[in-house]
Parts: sequence; structure tokens; C-alpha cells
Amino acid sequence: MGRSGGRRRDRMRWSKLYTFNCFKGHHGEAGAEGPSSDGAGALGGPGFSRVVHCNNPTLQKPLKYPTNYITTTKYNIITFFPKAIFEQFRRVANLYFLLTAILSLTPVCPFSAVSMIAPLAFVVGLSMLKEGLEDWRRFIQDMKVNNRKVSVHKGDGEFVYRHWEELCVGDVVKVEKDQFFPADLLMLSSSYEDGICYVETMNLDGETNLKVKRSLEATLPLEEDESFKDFQAVIRCEDPNPSLYTFTGNFEYERQVYALDPFQILLRDSKLRNTSFIYGVVIFTGHDSKVMQNSTESPSKRSRIERKMDLIIYILFTVLVLISLISSIGFAVRIKLDLPHWWYLQPQNSNKLDDPSRPALSGIFHLITALILYGYLIPISLYVSIELVKVLQAHFINQDIHMFDEDTGNTAQARTSNLNEELGQVHTVLSDKTGTLTCNQMDFLKCSIAGVSYGVGSSEVEIAAAKQMASGADENDMPLQDIWEENNEDEIELVEGVNFSVGNNRKPSIKGFSFEDDRLMQGNWTKEPNSSTLLLFFRILALCHTAIPEINEATGSIAYEAESPDEGAFLVAAREFGFEFFKRTQSSVFVREKHTSSQGTIEREFKILNLLEFNSKRKRMTVILKDEDDQILLFCKGADSIIFDRLAKNGRMYEVDTTRHLNDYGEAGLRTLALSYRVLEESEYSFWNAEFVKAKTSIGPDRELQLERVSDLIERELILVGATAVEDKLQKGVPQCIDRLAQAGLKIWVLTGDKMETAINIGYACSLLRQGMKQICLSIPTGDQVAQDAKKAAKESLLSQIANGSQMVKLEKDPDAAFALVIDGKALAFALEDDMKHMFLNLAIECASVICCRVSPKQKALVTRLVKEGVGQTTLAIGDGANDVGIGATRELPK
Repeated sequence: MGRSGGRRRDRMRWSKLYTFNCFKGHHGEAGAEGPSSDGAGALGGPGFSRVVHCNNPTLQKPLKYPTNYITTTKYNIITFFPKAIFEQFRRVANLYFLLTAILSLTPVCPFSAVSMIAPLAFVVGLSMLKEGLEDWRRFIQDMKVNNRKVSVHKGDGEFVYRHWEELCVGDVVKVEKDQFFPADLLMLSSSYEDGICYVETMNLDGETNLKVKRSLEATLPLEEDESFKDFQAVIRCEDPNPSLYTFTGNFEYERQVYALDPFQILLRDSKLRNTSFIYGVVIFTGHDSKVMQNSTESPSKRSRIERKMDLIIYILFTVLVLISLISSIGFAVRIKLDLPHWWYLQPQNSNKLDDPSRPALSGIFHLITALILYGYLIPISLYVSIELVKVLQAHFINQDIHMFDEDTGNTAQARTSNLNEELGQVHTVLSDKTGTLTCNQMDFLKCSIAGVSYGVGSSEVEIAAAKQMASGADENDMPLQDIWEENNEDEIELVEGVNFSVGNNRKPSIKGFSFEDDRLMQGNWTKEPNSSTLLLFFRILALCHTAIPEINEATGSIAYEAESPDEGAFLVAAREFGFEFFKRTQSSVFVREKHTSSQGTIEREFKILNLLEFNSKRKRMTVILKDEDDQILLFCKGADSIIFDRLAKNGRMYEVDTTRHLNDYGEAGLRTLALSYRVLEESEYSFWNAEFVKAKTSIGPDRELQLERVSDLIERELILVGATAVEDKLQKGVPQCIDRLAQAGLKIWVLTGDKMETAINIGYACSLLRQGMKQICLSIPTGDQVAQDAKKAAKESLLSQIANGSQMVKLEKDPDAAFALVIDGKALAFALEDDMKHMFLNLAIECASVICCRVSPKQKALVTRLVKEGVGQTTLAIGDGANDVGIGATRELPK
């Protein structure tokens, strides 16, 4: 069914705002030379030969690129029998029984052939049936993916729904909000006027924060279904490859050539979020797509038990051969010496099996008979029992109600049952924190403004610490989950006299906002001594972001589509404080301000001049805007270490108090950001903006460096306003789960980017650290030495700390004593070096819990690899602990 593009376009252009989004000089100029120098000359050559005729199947079909059909199965109709047979006869016991089955066809066999062949056929057939059923389930899952539907341009400006598997290279597709991209696409336009869209890449790299993608400015007019009636273009780009983060190509459109980069590429298995729809053209299909290039063939997995069974079979076979040899030698001796005297056996009529004249040959025949006769020493039924148990276990896993996700309606899926028993042999668990131990749903809980801390609520970490302290004196032997489950008092008083509410079902009445403090609510903040600073704080929350408001026409309520859950929590908080962000246009942000309950609501417009976005390298975000009084303001939020380094001398008035509050928030397990501002003179801004536009429109590999240099010029002389503290709540049941895993003897490692104090307190909250557990903290002391001396001193200090920790563990006389190792990112960088990593690992494996804080994604990968290879035991990696292994290794992330 054809559909028109009558949907209202979201009127928003971002090219004047985003640093990466003003590329007229790079992508939009006529006669652009193609990709940057690193790939321009390669187009058309080896590795860069793909040609895509957009919206032109007549020219595209002769190129014979693969369809969009994908399969992840191990077998097909042709390969099932030979490959499955090969898999079965990788087992030593099956090889032995095959040999005996063949020998059973000879005259020397003491049994009928059927009695030997039937058990083998049953065992092998049952195992092959299990493999076939599991592969059939994979096939069904593949079919569900291949039969998903997407809107495809069929011609004359009409779009119809087709199955994913029917897509071809060059097809124009329309993907709508919350749908997965069916193939690797070149983005042409989106529901936002400037061709911006938000993409969730969780299936690719495990990250939950959204990524921003953009289209070329040349294709922005392709904004409705009818506009594709006469659309024709040619893409010349790299061949299929597994690199998720690179792309080189040219886009030839209307007699002009535009360079393509990864910001225009939408990868299969990522999802469109916060954007009504996008139009794109298919570049890579099926197994040519980057995610499938990263996937590996379904491996033939064999568990440790199965491999150990092979070793046992070798031992039993050796014993069998020895018994048979002894028996055969004795038989040969008796045939030669005694058979001629046994007249009743008629030795003169002997056949070759018992010929006294050839006793050696008779002994060999008897050896074969003995191997068959004593063959039941090797238990063929053991494999049958194990296979049945594995199949039933996989069925129970799939049907387990405790692993049912109510939000998505999905159950657990055991795609293979070969490794079930490995779950019971896990020695070490490595996990990240955000989204794994926590929900990745932020609640605004506390804030520090003008050196005053606001917010009287308690975080889960504070509650857990209060319970630990309250129960530590009398309940040292009580498991932590019992404390969580049984301690139902409404309030616990600490030694310092601080009271914490510990209601088990404390839930915020407003999603994303758990703040409690009458000093700021209902407009009471205007009565505070520093009301002007409070006003700035709330405006920074309401204005310094990239979110988009979505108004529910039925209820009139506003929901915020933000790149990260932190931004959404800030905007909800600003709204509750009386500063509601409700509209964004191409160049302005509109806020409804309601300062007191008596005053009416005032709508204010702030013109956005520039937006310097947040990323993991900058660790800060800045917006430059002009208010209604034509005053140019710079609002900046970011990590406290970054902001504090950029404060002016007169902007440090609240630094000491804010630092103390930040430490308190960190110890409470909260995520913190510092907020600051600066008033700009018109002349200063004009000069800087000229440099900024020049850097944005530059061409070349040093463009990012130029942008960073220019951004750094303006993000200086800031005035500190305050700090925010949001809580990422623990997943339900995390403390109890970790405590029971620890009781089972599993070693648990948590790899997080939090500060050491924050990580330690979160460790207590999730039961990773327990009452009475002895902590070993490894960190690098700061010093004033020069770089070389500082590195040497740091290594010596860390070596000493590791040695002391190891000595502490060795000298511990209590067999039930438990140790916890806490190490920060700087120390971990040295600990992972070749000359120290084994010492670090030896100490770590002696500890029941390990927390690595301030860890980068690459360090997570290196730690996971070190544990996996160094421990030599079954290792379970969850979240980034598993996802980042591919990034840190020499190849891209596997699916």
C-alpha cells in the first residue's frame, strides 16, 4: 500500500549549532573532490569497488550483490548430514564404537552385528537430532528477522511494505521510529529539517546512550515520499568490511560529487530513536552488512566435561587394550603349547582362528575379539544420558518464569545446549555497572547551588550503608540479603545523628525526579539568599542540552527525547523547579518560567548561537545563547575535574563547598556534573565565532584538533554555579543475587568508570563489599616529579602496594576471612603492563571481590582478557566486560 509523506516535518536545523554539522565546505560544495585524502585515491581500486545505483534497479541488478537474506545456522539441508556426522565422530568414544561396529561384520566378532551397530546408530542419531532441533530454532529466529517489514520505494513516489529479505542494494527505504535498520543505509533525510536522527547502537557496541547521525545537505529536500519519484544517484564506496566506525565513499548526485563519512551511515541492527522517520538508500545487504561481517560462523562448542570425558575414554581405551593384549598373548601361548594335546577339540581340523601352527596370527584375531568382547568397559550409554540431560536443561531454561522479562515479553533463549554445564563451573564473573547492575534510568536526587547542598532524600547506597552500620554491631553473621529483606524499620539513625529513610518500596512520584527539599520547591527558592545563582542554575538545566520536547496532544504533557537519561532527568528537574523547556526551533529554545505560585507563567526565548556537544574526550557540553536582553551567555556543564580547571579567579567562590558536596554525592553513589556560566562581550564572541566557523568548515584530518582548540578558547574563565547529583538505581534483586553468587564461591569483578569512593559505596549497596571484609586499595599517589621520575615512582609504589596486599592475604590465619581489592584506572594502567600484570592477577584471584574504578573501555577489555587467559577457569563477562573485548582486541566487536 503506497503512503504519502504528509507527516508534518519537525522544523529544526542543527547545522548552525552542532560542531560537526556545518559541512557546506566539505560536503555541500559543487565539485567536491570526494573523500578525504586517506581514502580518495582508493575509490575504484581494490577494496573500494562497490557501486550503488540509487533507486535504479535496472542498472543495479547486473552487479549481482547478495540479497538481504541472512542466516546464522550451523547447517543447511546439504551440509547437515556430513557436518553433523563429523561433529559426532569428534568424540573419541564414538570413533571407538564405529570401529567395533565395523569389526562386528567380520567372523571374529563374538556378537551379532546388529547388537553393535544399533546402539551406535541410536546414540549418534539422538545427538544429531538434538543438533538439528537447535539449528532449526536458529533458522526460525532468522526467518523472523528476514520477514520483518520495511517501507520500500517501488516507483512513482509510492512506498510499499516488503520483507527485509527482499531488499536489494540501491533500494530507497523509509524507516520509522523505534524500528531497526534492515541493512546498512546511507541516510538521505529525516523528520528533522536538517537531516538529524538519533540512533541506538546497543546491539552493536553495548552502549545505551543515543548517537546522532546526519544526512548530506544536498539530500535534505528529499523530505516526502513523492520527492523520490525522479531521484537518481550513484554511490561509489568501500567494499564490505567489518569496521563499524569507518566508511569511505562518494555520493554523485545532480552532477556533483559529495564525500561520505560514517556520520551518514546507519548500520543494520541499530534502532531509530527519538526521530519520526528517516529515508535511506541501501548500500550493504545481508552478509555484506558490517554487523554480519563481524559475526562469526556458529562454532562447534565443546564443554570442559565433554573434553574431560574424551580424556577418560583414552584412559579406559588404554586399559582395554592392555587387558585385551594380556588375554591375546595368553591365548596364543595356550594355542601353541596346549591345543595339540586337547584331542577333544579336534586340533587337526582347526581353522586359522586357532591354528597351532600359526599362534601369532591366532593371537591377533583373538585381540580383535577381545577388544569387542571387553568393549563394554567404555560406556556408550553415558553419552545418551548427558545428551538427554542437556536437552531437558535447555528446555527448562527457555521456560524459566524467573527469567521472563515483563517489559518486553521475552523469555530466555538457549540457542545451544552444548555448554549448559559450563554455567555451573563459572569461576569469575566480570560485569560493568551502568545498565547491568543498575537500571540506566536516572533520578534527580540532590544538587549543590552556591555552596549550599539541597535535597534531603537518600540514595540506595546511603540506605545500604546505614543498614550495614545499624546491623553491623549485632548482626555480623547475618547475610546481607537478610538485612535487606528483614530490616523494615522506617528510619535508621547513624552515629552522627543523620536519619535515613529506608522504606523498601520508595518510588518517585515523578519519573526521573526524586528530589525532596521544600527550600527549592513551589517557588520557595526565590526566598533563598543566593536566589540569582539559583536562577542561573535552573536556567542551565533547562537550556544546556540537545533534547527535543514531544507534546502529548491528548494530555498536554511534555516528554523529552534526549541522547542520554541524565539529560532527561535534568529537564524533568528544571520543569519541577518552575523552568519548563517546551519548544525548540531552528535557532531558539523556549522556556516557561514560573518563579512563584503567585506569579503567572512567563515564556522566555533564548537564541542559540553555538552548541559544543558532549563526548567522552571533552567530558563537557557548552551552549552559547543570547537572552531577551541581548546578553550573550555561555552555559557549560561537565565533569567536575574539567570544569574546575577552567574556572576564573573570581569564579571559585563556591569551589571548596561544592567540592565537599561532590565528594559526599560520590560516596552516596550518585552521578555528578558541575555547572558553570560566563557572560561574553559582543566583540569577544564575534572574534571567537569567526574562528569557530573557520574551524568547522575546514577540510582535512586536523579538523577535530582545530575545533577542540577553538572550543577551548571560549570555555575558559568560567564561574562555578553548582553541581547536580542523579541516581542510577540498582536493578531489582542485585544485592541478593551477588551475595548468593559470593556464597557459592564465585569471584566477582566490577569494572566501572566511577570514582573510587563512589565505587566502594556502590560495592556496599550491591553486596559486592560486605561487613567485615578486608579491603586492599591500590592507587597511584600524586607527586611533583617530572614525567619520567613520576612514572618510575608510580610503578615502585604500586609494586610495593601489591606486595603488601599479597603478604596480608598470606598471613591471614582466619580461613573464612574475605578480601576485596579496589584499584583505580591510573594504577590499573601500570598493573596491566607485562612486567606487573601477573603479580596483580595473583593478588586479585585471592580476593573474593575486585572493583576496578575510573576504567576506560579499552582497560575493561584488557582486564577481561587477562582474567580469561590467566585464571584458566570458566569466565563469565557481562555488559561492557564482554562487549569491549572485541574493541580492545585486534578485530571489531562480534555480534
